[in-house]
Amino acid sequence: MPHFTVVPVEDNSPYAYDSLEGINWVDYRDTGQGYPGHGDTVSSDGHGNHKEDSPFLNSNESSAKKNDFYDKNLALFEEELDIRPKVSSLLSRLVSYTNVTQGAKEHEEAENADASRRNVPESPNMGTLMGVYLPCLQNIFGVILFLRLTWIVGMAGVVQSFIIVVMCCACTMLTAISMSAIATNGVVPAGGAYFMISRSLGPEFGGAVGLCFYLGTTFAAAMYILGAVEIFLKYLVPQAEIFQSTDMHGGDTAMLNNMRVYGSICLSLMAVVVFVGVKYVNKLASLFLICVMISILSIYVGAVKSSFHPPEFPICMLGNRTLVWDRFDTCAKTVMEGNATVPSQLWRKFCGSGNATSLQCDDSYFNENNVTQIQGIPGLSSGVIRDNMWANYLDKGQILEKASMAAVDARGAIENFGLYVSADIATSFTLLVGIFFPSSTGIMAGSNRSGDLKDAQRSIPVGTILAIATTSLVYMSSVVLFGGCIEGVVLRDKFGDAVRKNLVVGTLSWPSPWVIVVGSFFSTVGAGLQSLTGAPRLLQAIAKDNIIPFLRVFGHSKANGEPTWALLLTGFIAELGILIASLDMVAPILSMFFLMCYLFVNLACAVQTLLRTPNWRPRFKYYHWALSFLGMSMCLALMFISSWYYAIVAMGIAGVIYKYIEYQGAEKEWGDGIRGLSLSAARYALLRLEAGPPHTKNWRPQLLVLLKLDEDLHVKYPRLLTFASQLKAGKGLTIVGSVIQGNFLDSYGETQAAEQAIKNMMEIEKVKGFCQAVVAAKVREGITHLIQSCGLGGMKHNTVVMGWPYGWRQSEDPRAWKTFINTVRCITAAHLALMVPKNVSFYPSNHERFTDGHIDVWWIVHDGGMLMLLPFLLKQHKVWRKCKMRIFTVAQMDDNSIQMKKDLATFLYQLRIEAEVEVVEMHDSDISAYTYERTLMMEQRSQMLRQMRLSNAERDREAQLVKDRHSMIRMGSLYSDEEEDSLEAEAAKIQMTWTVEKCEAEKRMRTNAPENFRELISIKPDQSNVRRMHTAVKLNEVIVNRSHDARLVLLNMPGPPRNTDGDENYMEFLEVLTEGLERVLLVRGGGREVITIYS
Repeated sequence: MPHFTVVPVEDNSPYAYDSLEGINWVDYRDTGQGYPGHGDTVSSDGHGNHKEDSPFLNSNESSAKKNDFYDKNLALFEEELDIRPKVSSLLSRLVSYTNVTQGAKEHEEAENADASRRNVPESPNMGTLMGVYLPCLQNIFGVILFLRLTWIVGMAGVVQSFIIVVMCCACTMLTAISMSAIATNGVVPAGGAYFMISRSLGPEFGGAVGLCFYLGTTFAAAMYILGAVEIFLKYLVPQAEIFQSTDMHGGDTAMLNNMRVYGSICLSLMAVVVFVGVKYVNKLASLFLICVMISILSIYVGAVKSSFHPPEFPICMLGNRTLVWDRFDTCAKTVMEGNATVPSQLWRKFCGSGNATSLQCDDSYFNENNVTQIQGIPGLSSGVIRDNMWANYLDKGQILEKASMAAVDARGAIENFGLYVSADIATSFTLLVGIFFPSSTGIMAGSNRSGDLKDAQRSIPVGTILAIATTSLVYMSSVVLFGGCIEGVVLRDKFGDAVRKNLVVGTLSWPSPWVIVVGSFFSTVGAGLQSLTGAPRLLQAIAKDNIIPFLRVFGHSKANGEPTWALLLTGFIAELGILIASLDMVAPILSMFFLMCYLFVNLACAVQTLLRTPNWRPRFKYYHWALSFLGMSMCLALMFISSWYYAIVAMGIAGVIYKYIEYQGAEKEWGDGIRGLSLSAARYALLRLEAGPPHTKNWRPQLLVLLKLDEDLHVKYPRLLTFASQLKAGKGLTIVGSVIQGNFLDSYGETQAAEQAIKNMMEIEKVKGFCQAVVAAKVREGITHLIQSCGLGGMKHNTVVMGWPYGWRQSEDPRAWKTFINTVRCITAAHLALMVPKNVSFYPSNHERFTDGHIDVWWIVHDGGMLMLLPFLLKQHKVWRKCKMRIFTVAQMDDNSIQMKKDLATFLYQLRIEAEVEVVEMHDSDISAYTYERTLMMEQRSQMLRQMRLSNAERDREAQLVKDRHSMIRMGSLYSDEEEDSLEAEAAKIQMTWTVEKCEAEKRMRTNAPENFRELISIKPDQSNVRRMHTAVKLNEVIVNRSHDARLVLLNMPGPPRNTDGDENYMEFLEVLTEGLERVLLVRGGGREVITIYS
């Protein structure tokens, strides 16, 4: 093994830097000042919470050592240490990171009067049992277990009840597996399900599902309060009813009104408790959990005891109908008083007191059937499970009957209906699913406490899955025990009317029904308090993320951190649930919201797994995308099974919130899976598009708009973007490009500023697309780069939009029109289409509307049908919608103009384009003097400019020397007209050494000047130029005559000459062709058909 010798190295003081090049050293690191030039690697949201887009968790540099930025061994990196910290610094920050949950702990600290003293947060120390398992049990077990599970078993039977329980528990178990994968994929701060969904699926999904989760939690508070009030009024203090029923049929209405009054009072008291001190709610949580555990334990003990000693809870039956026992004292028609048989109280209820002596009754059913008494709790060994195995759904108002008992079918008196136990609502399998599902929710309790856990990535999966397994076992065993111990008519008796107003599940418990009544009351009150505590904090977390602007007010809190405004809104929404006043109607509502939340948890896990994003590395390994999709499918199925209309409403609410956040433009970047999904979908689509060029039917102009920026990086002609937005209407591809002249190393910041200016202008002009600014030594080269490289794969531009070089005649610098013509040549060589809007400043804005007028198309040569397609696309926009389309074509002497018009009309009919058709005849005519004069002036001007730019042979040689010297320095530069022009300009300024020969040559040149002028006067125009000018003049006359009042004129753009010597003449031809027209769009096709008559 090699030996190492450690040699101490003398550490120099930082003040040694004072001698370096006169630098005055100022050490900012141990003072409270910020370090100059040091960019904080972690941005803050203004509330002390570090944003997730930062690669580092903490960036407090005030505690850094003095050698953090200046270390001899890291001298190569010292200029970057402010943005790329040392590994040791990063690790120390990661170790010291803590995420304190939004619970009572920090609120108690916030109440400390000494604001300057900061309490150091204690390190999390909760394990799996206390931190996850027990809180999940407390949240899952609740009001449905005690108040509705026996009724569900009675109505659905043991088999279907077992199916309901398995479906709901399987759904939550699959969701828990997905949630465990997400929760163990890094640190999960307080926020639970909302945090996981929003950071996995993006702000739009996060906001939508977060609000659904909030509404579910709020309605859960309403459900728990209604359950507590039901226990209070039905089983604890029935005398406290304010509204009394005046007849047998008004009981339901009176009960609902009582629920509303007491529910509102209970909600107000709970809200005050939450507002005053959350710490008391959290401290009482363990007490409420103990109540739940004792109650469940008493049920199991009672069920076992019933097998050998059933409790005494008799029920009274008339024939096979169940009677409400608390309305009479004895279950018999007659009773013995002394030696006499007299009518019982039951007989008087049915028959009245009029004919008591004859013992005759007007109620036929009462006369024909006997009154019997059977055992309400036969016990586990009685075999009653055979009767309770199958479903027995009832309609509203249907009397509870025991099918195995004999009865004479006779008509009873309607006024005696209230003496029978009847169904208060119509039941079905789907309804019972919606009512039961809330009893399986609450699985997020562990993830909500992640900040308090010692090892959250281990505790959350283990604790949550064990809690769901435990509760599922309890629910499934309870279904079997209830079906095997309790008589069917008692199970179907929701409020225990047949067993003297006792809670049905309480009749099975040991040692007394009061154990269940008191325990369930306290557990529902505790669960309601927990929901009222959690819901406002969830809303506050959503509001602080600032993705829904109108919720910002709910992000504020009082001094100790209590979200006051969020609590008020939560109370208001919970009050709406309480006004419904029916536990059975509120439960399906919150089922919808929780199912939607669970659906998106599964979707988040599936998306992340399938995308295989690099950051997706959960410690929990027992997950699979198929399980997540199964869980998602089950959530969606349960939503529509339980209540299809509630499901549509819940999805509609989530959809509206999603579109609202999308419309507002969520600026959050959380590295979510939907963005990764979009990238994968885009990649797949791009690869598909690479298969070949699009069919003619699918062709649409994919634009590359070439913009010019001024010195201040402002867009010079914004109406080019306006025209692009009107043409595209948000469809297809639009790329806006610009060229900045200079060196990329020096102009990067300028490029970013230019792109931002273009983006701002695109947003103003409503152009949906991308922008790209490139830096090039020459503008011409930059434009060529854009034409070649913009786009990706199959999503490349096929059409270029560029502005007209205004003022090219007045400018002595030929680069403007040379760049224009070179760009036209490059576009033609690339087989791209070209559009040049001339006089673009006169084009309409997006706010203008043309109520009439024409779009005129002058179809002179066919180049793929672009001229037909462009007006049709423009007319899709509201600016041009009212304009009519006219198509002109030119007929020569040997053409049959009448037949041409018919053929063109037929062609447009087959193209499904509505337009007027006109054929303009252009007769052969002699070239006019005006045309000849115009051509002559054009050539004289060109010759004069050429003589001004060119010099004699001596100057050419001097310029060549300068050029050679420059080429030695700039080997990489390419020859271009711009470079030639600039070098010629420099050559004119060079100080030359005069010789005798040079002096003589200069004299000769001066004496030849008049000869040059005479040569200029005597020049004769080229015949090809005269012909071209003649065409331009004649076409311009015809176009101005027919289309002078048109809103827009579309015209074939002639191609540039093959010989570059005639470039300047080409510009003159285009000017003559478009003279006198207000708005002209010069169009040049890309060499392929873009429109077809076929479907």
